[in-house]
Amino acid sequence: MTVPAEQFRDAMARLGAAVNVVTTGGPAGRGGLTASAVCSVTDDPPTLLVCMNRKASAHPLFKANGVLCVNTLSAAQRDVSDTFSGRTGLSGEQRFARGRWGRLVTGAPVLEGAVASFDCRIVDVVERGTHSVVFAEVEAIRQGDPGDEALIYYGRSYHRIGRPPEGG
Repeated sequence: MTVPAEQFRDAMARLGAAVNVVTTGGPAGRGGLTASAVCSVTDDPPTLLVCMNRKASAHPLFKANGVLCVNTLSAAQRDVSDTFSGRTGLSGEQRFARGRWGRLVTGAPVLEGAVASFDCRIVDVVERGTHSVVFAEVEAIRQGDPGDEALIYYGRSYHRIGRPPEGG
């Protein structure tokens, strides 16, 4: 028995997740998308898993460049999430007008003020259904202000999550 897609999406809306803007840069150009399907795989070597829809306009850029940066958004960066999700009508390079961008090791765009940024090289891609499951080894990390609130997505809407405890 297969679960209907709508029922699956409704249940997944109850799984709160950090909001990330995943970017790439290199010979194929810059691009990015908003993603909540990001998680740690292992810390040796440090590796993340990122799921992205193959229909996303930036999808071919990730494969061509072979690098990505997972920028975990602060609560103050909701507009960046909306921009990279396509809600504002901006596309491609235009999306980078939102926020300030730098670079670390790989050349993928790193969002200034993000809660954390994970600069990675893509080491494997598995195609499953409508999505690519990307495994990326972390080459550099930039952490934001520990006092910043983070942005999460739950119940099909954004929420702020409080400051971490002192010393954590």
